[in-house]
Amino acid sequence: MPYLDQEARRREVDEIPRTQRERLAFIDFQLYFLGELRRQDLIDRFESGSAGATRDIAQYKEIASDNLELDKAAKLYRPTKAFEPLFDHAPQRVLTALSQGFGQGLDAQSQPTVRCEYPTALNLPAAAVIAPITRAIRLGKAVRLHYTSVASGRTSKELVPLALVDIGLMWQVRAFDRKHRQFRDYVLTRMQDPEVLDDRPVLKEETVEQDVLWNRVIELELVAHPNHPRPEIVKMDYPMVDGVLKVRVRAAHSGYMLRRWCVDCSPDHRLAARDFPLWLKEPLDLYGSEAELAPGYVDPRVGTGKKIRAM
Repeated sequence: MPYLDQEARRREVDEIPRTQRERLAFIDFQLYFLGELRRQDLIDRFESGSAGATRDIAQYKEIASDNLELDKAAKLYRPTKAFEPLFDHAPQRVLTALSQGFGQGLDAQSQPTVRCEYPTALNLPAAAVIAPITRAIRLGKAVRLHYTSVASGRTSKELVPLALVDIGLMWQVRAFDRKHRQFRDYVLTRMQDPEVLDDRPVLKEETVEQDVLWNRVIELELVAHPNHPRPEIVKMDYPMVDGVLKVRVRAAHSGYMLRRWCVDCSPDHRLAARDFPLWLKEPLDLYGSEAELAPGYVDPRVGTGKKIRAM
């Protein structure tokens, strides 16, 4: 199909109300990634009833009639060889939907839409901890809680939560610590009894706009590890351009992200390539960021007595 025709289709879809677009996107997804669509799929997903599902399919056919054909024997629709997706399906969301299914209500168990194996999170925080923290972030409030750290054990804290951060193995909260007068990171599972403080207003210096490391975004260039036996495979695994993968990270969490991505950040690429397929092309780009936890990172200020703070 000509490119302009596809663009015209998408413009038409953009003018449709959001709730209807969600139904059309679901049809598009079923055809594209699962290879079949039944009316019952729409009924189960949206609780729309048989007539509503029929209307949704008819509207999809009106926009993209050459995307699907009826298999009368199986009583379902299949994508045609000329199929072109109406929507841009983000790979991360696609894989989440395939591995965990679509939301089917509060009491529904997540079910994959294809056979899939993915790791179970071993340390998810309790909803009773998440809720006060996210309310405080949303409403611009402080919280009082008990926190257990490696360095200090169990202590009472007043924090101004600013953002949630997924560092891979656990969830953290970026927050202003009123005792230490600093912006720091705190692990959600180590928090107990958080309480939103409605009577303790947040000061300007405690807000996210004043968190220099959070607001500073640095661009890093990652390349295949120089000692990797098959660098061409690394270039296939990552969306590199001319052998370089450019990523942008917040200075506050550069170390966490590079550890999560298994990037060798040593200046002489001394870490094992089998464990660290990527190498940070210019380690000095991390200077001034929270890079202590980056694999192999050597602080340019080595010998100054700077220590890594335990969480």
